[in-house]
Amino acid sequence: MRRLILLCLFVIGLSAAVFGFLNFHSMAAKGDFETIVLDFREDIPVAEVEKNLQAIALQYNVTPKLDNKFSEKDRVYVIKGDRQQLKALRKSSFAKVTEFIEPNYIYKIPNPGQAARLAEFLLPQDDNDVKVSPSLTGPNDEYYSKQWNLHNINVEGAWLQTKGSGITVAVIDTGITRVRDLKETKFVPGYDFVNDTEEATDDNGHGTHVAGTIAQATNNKYGVAGIAYEAKLMPLKVLSAYGGGTVADIAEAIKFAADKGANVINMSLGGGGESQLMKDAIDYAHRKGVVIIAAAGNEGSNGASYPARYPHVIGVSALGADGEKAPYSNFGAGVDISAPGGSDAGKILQETIDPDNNGVGVFMGFQGTSMAAPHVAGVAALIEASGIKEPDQVLAVLQESARTIKEDALNYYGAGQLNADAAVKRAVQGKITFQDFFAWLRNNGYLNPGFWIDGGAIALLPKILMVVGSYLLAWFLRVYFPFTWSWSLASGLVAGSSGLFFLKGIYIFDLPQWPFRVLGSSIPELGNALQGTDAFNPLFASVLIPIILMALLLGNPTWKWFAVGSTLGIAACLGVSAFFDPAVWGLGSTIWSRLFLIINALLCYGLAKLALKNQEQAV
Repeated sequence: MRRLILLCLFVIGLSAAVFGFLNFHSMAAKGDFETIVLDFREDIPVAEVEKNLQAIALQYNVTPKLDNKFSEKDRVYVIKGDRQQLKALRKSSFAKVTEFIEPNYIYKIPNPGQAARLAEFLLPQDDNDVKVSPSLTGPNDEYYSKQWNLHNINVEGAWLQTKGSGITVAVIDTGITRVRDLKETKFVPGYDFVNDTEEATDDNGHGTHVAGTIAQATNNKYGVAGIAYEAKLMPLKVLSAYGGGTVADIAEAIKFAADKGANVINMSLGGGGESQLMKDAIDYAHRKGVVIIAAAGNEGSNGASYPARYPHVIGVSALGADGEKAPYSNFGAGVDISAPGGSDAGKILQETIDPDNNGVGVFMGFQGTSMAAPHVAGVAALIEASGIKEPDQVLAVLQESARTIKEDALNYYGAGQLNADAAVKRAVQGKITFQDFFAWLRNNGYLNPGFWIDGGAIALLPKILMVVGSYLLAWFLRVYFPFTWSWSLASGLVAGSSGLFFLKGIYIFDLPQWPFRVLGSSIPELGNALQGTDAFNPLFASVLIPIILMALLLGNPTWKWFAVGSTLGIAACLGVSAFFDPAVWGLGSTIWSRLFLIINALLCYGLAKLALKNQEQAV
């Protein structure tokens, strides 16, 4: 018994090490920086702050300075420095007078090389020169027919209820230039944190393009349409002409937006370094009721980049023109929802500036999660204009109204694909009509009898095999180690192998789904029940839980049978899963995940056999 337990613990430790190693490279990437942030404590006198700044200047031969004019009240200073200097500062006496000392990471436009020109048109001299393509149902903007992305999110249905009037969306980016198709869009004052000026104009083109998706002027017989085209834009420039900016500037822009009345913040930027300064700014804005949205990143990696990964930020992955995950889009942890980001088959068209031609307005097609995020920001503005104001409630509406993707083990789509029409209906009415619910049933296959036979929400055949398999294992062991059937043994077999699995198929539109997933989950599935994913958590889908159950319950005359039954149930669950759906966090659906599940299934069976053998000897 002792040798088996030691072997089990070794397998668990080895699996955890492999899991951690695989996730280290995808989740813990280091960011670039050229300066260091010093956030001085607010409970020390100003004179002491100045004294320490002078000491830092002398000791490290640097010139501390405020990040910008808004940083004085927050006591945030920056100095030039590298990782070695950062390490020395953190170990110095200066750490005692600061909240934290951290890298001033550089966040960038995600893979700017993804942007590509789709079309360029000379701007007409006046409206009489515009050739309008009439539309029977949509707006009369001449290139609206090219905006497949707006049709993808069903924006016209949302416009029947609201266009975003009264809502302010802050665009934290490269700035915004008021090109011809933004002349009629409403603006509120912003700020240029790169150059410390009041006017936050664009010298790159990225920010103007992003802003256009949110609120490009619509129904003006010119150009293209925007999602929340009656909302106001707040331009906040934190990225230079080359597309890079510091977390100190971005954090200050977030607080600026929150203090100046922004309802929604869009950040189509990202990086690999985690920042306490930015996290604090995001928490501050969230407490003030601001919805914060960010691009997941364009590295095609498992795990969104920052700031999409921070709590209280809605991370957005990208869809291509075919409605599938765009090949460049990050996925996994940090992704809350997906939206059109474009692909080689079809890019996102908006009017922006041509930085190579004195900022002349051109229509350009970009692709990237940078383009996906403003779709969500625009719909968030429509939701807020419909009366839903709390950030968590806005997120709930976005996720509950999204088009769900049944097979999404790696969380490519988050809660699903953005659906503006359904989101606004949910926000306005607080519920989905019977017609909408019937359409949802039809579109997701619930009206197809084959869905309920196998492969649907409950994967009926594998679940039955898990339950039956657990009872067969118990019958087999009973031949060698006679025991009496009991309710505790039977409940352990069911809990370990399947739970009340039929509850997984229950869907009530206005109720959260996680209680049904939890009640319908076997013990190995508990690690992914809350997230609603299919991949097993390697700690739950192993012999670890049976070892704990045995250690806690083996001495109890009744509950020991629950431990034995659960162990056999888990063995059956893992064994069947190894062949039907061998997805494990960190291992994917590879031969390694199959081996992991099979080995742990055998260990669970061996553990139950030893427990019964010891029981027989004790008797």
